[in-house]
Amino acid sequence: MASVTLNSLYKVYPGDVKAVNDVNLEIQDKEFLVLVGPSGCGKSTTLRMVAGLEEISEGTIKIGDRVVNDVPPKDRDIAMVFQNYALYPHMTVYNNMAFGLKLRRFPKAEIKKRVEEAARILGIENLLDRKPKALSGGQRQRVAVGRAIVRQPKVFLFDEPLSNLDAKLRVQMRVEISKLHARLQSTMIYVTHDQVEAMTMGDRIVVMKDGLVQQVADPITLYDKPVNKFVAGFIGTPPMNFIDGELIEEDGKLCFQEDKFKITLTDEIAAKVREAGVERGPVALGVRPEDFHDAEEVPAGTTTAEVKARVEIVEPMGSELYLYMTTGKNPFVARVGPHIKTEIDAEMPLLVNLKKIHLFDAKTELTIV
Repeated sequence: MASVTLNSLYKVYPGDVKAVNDVNLEIQDKEFLVLVGPSGCGKSTTLRMVAGLEEISEGTIKIGDRVVNDVPPKDRDIAMVFQNYALYPHMTVYNNMAFGLKLRRFPKAEIKKRVEEAARILGIENLLDRKPKALSGGQRQRVAVGRAIVRQPKVFLFDEPLSNLDAKLRVQMRVEISKLHARLQSTMIYVTHDQVEAMTMGDRIVVMKDGLVQQVADPITLYDKPVNKFVAGFIGTPPMNFIDGELIEEDGKLCFQEDKFKITLTDEIAAKVREAGVERGPVALGVRPEDFHDAEEVPAGTTTAEVKARVEIVEPMGSELYLYMTTGKNPFVARVGPHIKTEIDAEMPLLVNLKKIHLFDAKTELTIV
């Protein structure tokens, strides 16, 4: 296996369109790294440059100690799994998996050994004589992964491999790929637009927007300490709520004020705000849905402030309720216990966990706290 290093990587299309803008990443040997972001953010282009399928405009890519900028894809010792499976329809599963090894003139016995081992790992031993049209979407994806495994490459590249599967099958395949990584102990770079996939699979996650890397961190750090409003809103389901308001000082205390409510910041958060040099003016308050509580459900030792809002929609999820609410001009979602009684259009008080709030600069959208 090998590390992958991206230094000052750019991809510029005609018209000075920067699809990838100064990306610098150090992917460790045996690491599972996920590139995540909305469509058009540059994540797939970055992956394709690593694979050699997209020409680099500027910068260097190293696999291990070797610069591979001018190395053809077939000689980079990587294997790629595509979104559309890319299986040969006229070949059996066995021949689809063996095709790359046959091109490289591996002995028949070695090909047989590798294909059967990969099929056993993926649980598709009974499918080796079938053709792709006789397989389900999940089975086809396993074959595509198996074709990569038999290569025994230094680096595995996955380009949104689960996006064509239904929701239940996506969950199953997420688990299978994570198990595969643990078993093979290989370097994997995985591209997805689904932040749930990113959070559940990645050792580290790279969040991208408009060709720029916004933040690189492990899943928990991304969730708890986003560097800006974009990352905060992209990571989490439902996403973080943003309530526009302003910081004011009242009786020596810093407060956040919105049209319909005002909350006094804790001394700890107020100190951090002052350290950042922001004491008054427009800001966005960030609160995750699970950090709103009904009065009867507040965890012991939680410092809270009350917010009154109008209930617009109630979504029962079985183990919890999603309350879609509005305060002033700001809509938000609260995730509360399943037994809370409320009605549409009712005004309902909720308590905000003050130790979990985030504050973002209104202009730069960078995190203050």
